[in-house]
Amino acid sequence: MTTSTAIRRLNAADPDFARHLDHLLSWESVSDDAVNQRVLDIIKAVRERGDAALVEFTQRFDGVQATSINDLILDRERLELALTRITTAQREALETAARRVRSYHEKQKQDSWTYTEADGTVLGQKVTPLDRAGLYVPGGKASYPSSVLMNAIPAKVAGVTEVVMVVPTPRGEINELVLAAACIAGVDRVFTIGGAQAVAALAYGTESVPQVDKVVGPGNIYVATAKRHVFGQVGIDMIAGPSEILVVCDGQTDPDWIAMDLFSQAEHDEDAQAILVSPDAEFLDRVAASIDKLLPTMDRAEIIQTSINGRGALIHVRDMQQAIDVANRIAPEHLELSVADPQAWLPQIRHAGAIFMGRHTSEALGDYCAGPNHVLPTSGTARFSSPLGVYDFQKRSSIIFCSEQGASELGRTASVLARGESLSAHARSAEYRILGDHTPVDKEGN
Repeated sequence: MTTSTAIRRLNAADPDFARHLDHLLSWESVSDDAVNQRVLDIIKAVRERGDAALVEFTQRFDGVQATSINDLILDRERLELALTRITTAQREALETAARRVRSYHEKQKQDSWTYTEADGTVLGQKVTPLDRAGLYVPGGKASYPSSVLMNAIPAKVAGVTEVVMVVPTPRGEINELVLAAACIAGVDRVFTIGGAQAVAALAYGTESVPQVDKVVGPGNIYVATAKRHVFGQVGIDMIAGPSEILVVCDGQTDPDWIAMDLFSQAEHDEDAQAILVSPDAEFLDRVAASIDKLLPTMDRAEIIQTSINGRGALIHVRDMQQAIDVANRIAPEHLELSVADPQAWLPQIRHAGAIFMGRHTSEALGDYCAGPNHVLPTSGTARFSSPLGVYDFQKRSSIIFCSEQGASELGRTASVLARGESLSAHARSAEYRILGDHTPVDKEGN
């Protein structure tokens, strides 16, 4: 097979640069009408027929000859068995990654707090973990044990009582690494179901699958569409687009390193995006040469080639300042600052899911074992979204405990505002607690 790339070249000095960049970045995670209707039908069936629908869909879509829901349940002993079926090196790698992910996320834990005002009124916030979280894990060939760690461990650190994992096993194909990761991460229950039906089961519950409070984890277009539809019934993490990387380089890093960093995202799928920004035009040429040299050596060369040709780019900018401006405009999922002094530029980075600092910090380290979460906002949503974390599995309740004096003082303020909104019951409820005077307060506070 002949592999070659025709990666597009953009120049920030081009008058049409903004338009070309917008076109490059455009990607819509929109289900067509057929997919959308199919998902709605699946959700309806699961809500109405529960376990029976799950068994039927698993037989039809995954080719699994299950006769009852019991054939689709893996107990804790089965997860522990998986630990014995993987290699020693794999187990040590999973345990090392899990330890680092847990250590990082322990620092994200939020605690309840209160403060007391001079009149004795107590205000605060109560932090409570979710009761139950659902984790969707792709199955078969697209199996990612690292995602199990990244989704389950923050939930457990947050204090979630029960983590329920769903993972399809197409044609009965079970990934032992995924089950071993689930065991190490502390997953409580596993169902070998997938697709929109698994999301529906988690959201609404069946006779066997418990209803959860939040559904997290990656999946295909059917999973993403189902997550959209069940949002509101349950929480979701995000609707993720294709993986993406933006490398900002000053031209001094080994071009082979940069080419491989671009490949590390391009190999995910044909829609993945890999972009390099540099003020050194000659360096861009060297990276392009490295891409052509290294591509034939890659196991997933065809996928990488399609991704690079379709959505990749080498962007020439005036200087490092403009490179940072372009990075903020793109708001990438993964941002590599492959420069001499990344710390100097960090304060100017406003939008990025994860920031990899320096020439030696490959994005791949973040995917597996550095510690921070690899579930990150895509498609420019880093402008307003954050990586998955412990805070996604905790909720906050406000605490208000008024003293007699505090209720009296606050009552006057509340009464004025309530009457200004013509909500007299609100006003009178507050006025009843004004010390020594039950005379209604007028809109002006008299």
